[in-house]
Amino acid sequence: MKIMVGGTFSPLHDGHKKLISRSFELAGKNGHVIVGLSTDAFAGGKNHPILSYEVRKKSLDAFIRDSGYSATWNVIPLEDRYGATLDTDFDALVVSEETFPVSLEINRLRKERGRKKVDIHQITCVLADDGRWISSTRIHRGEIDDHGRMIK
Repeated sequence: MKIMVGGTFSPLHDGHKKLISRSFELAGKNGHVIVGLSTDAFAGGKNHPILSYEVRKKSLDAFIRDSGYSATWNVIPLEDRYGATLDTDFDALVVSEETFPVSLEINRLRKERGRKKVDIHQITCVLADDGRWISSTRIHRGEIDDHGRMIK
């Protein structure tokens, strides 16, 4: 299967790792995963500082390589909320609870363009020790670390 997934991944935390892992699981042994990585310009709208595209890409590449997935993969720039999803042929999109509404928009826009709808696979967000979602914002604020452990 050909799978697409996207994000800013700054910093790359356990929730992101679950999203990426699910993408490779769905792709299967002979599949392919396309990871859209927010460009610096697109990520600039976040409410906390973002690591540079190159630093984030190196972290993402290292995680994927070190995980030993059998599917092939590549990282492409994500310049807006849809990236290449509107015009690329692929089978499924992997999203979090937070980004699920965008996946519905993607399928609606694909249909308007005469393209086939894609399957949507939603993961549940990973919870921190306090039962709330792990998020880059919470990590930046110093509430939790990238594994969701509380920082004292």
